[in-house]
Amino acid sequence: MTIPRLPSYEMPAGPVENRVNWRPEPARAALLIHDMQAYFLNKFDPALAPVPALVANIRQIRAACDAAGLPVFYTAQPVEQPPQDRALLNDFWGPGLTQSQHHAEQPVIAELAPRAGDTILTKWRYSAFQRSDLREQLRARGRDQLLICGIYAHIGCMATALEAFMQDVQPFFLFDAVADFSLEEHLMAARYVSRRCGVSLTVQEAEQALRR
Repeated sequence: MTIPRLPSYEMPAGPVENRVNWRPEPARAALLIHDMQAYFLNKFDPALAPVPALVANIRQIRAACDAAGLPVFYTAQPVEQPPQDRALLNDFWGPGLTQSQHHAEQPVIAELAPRAGDTILTKWRYSAFQRSDLREQLRARGRDQLLICGIYAHIGCMATALEAFMQDVQPFFLFDAVADFSLEEHLMAARYVSRRCGVSLTVQEAEQALRR
């Protein structure tokens, strides 16, 4: 089974009620742009909601993070994923990325291409912390907050937020800079993070906090 074609839905605007009042701080936070690869975006119609808002909002928060001096991380799944490396993912999602030449040349969509100084993490599991040195890189930079955006909200983005919490990193789920299989699952992910492991907030709210 592979990822199905995904329906269009309008990007939610919030608000989400949070249990804690954490706010991103420029000296503590980093940005994670999660799995913004053509293979995953093309499961939507890229011309329809929520994709244009998703890309625009990620560009907006990336610019705000640049201005505030935050390090920027990306995840990207590799094209070559031997069955033993994908392991249980094969049972849920099949063999992974296809059209290997396209993805090898452009692991992240052109509108959000990593720049010099950004860090790309190879993505093997739902959480960006699994089989990567993300925690060590955050620690080396003195960072213990992580702003999370990208796709898919209820899978990798939510799993990364939950594991960040368990690694003593405060996660911030940018709920108008993620997209999902459906509006219902998108909202479920934002609510889960806000109630169990982090803070769900808008790009505008994150920008305002970083400017302070």
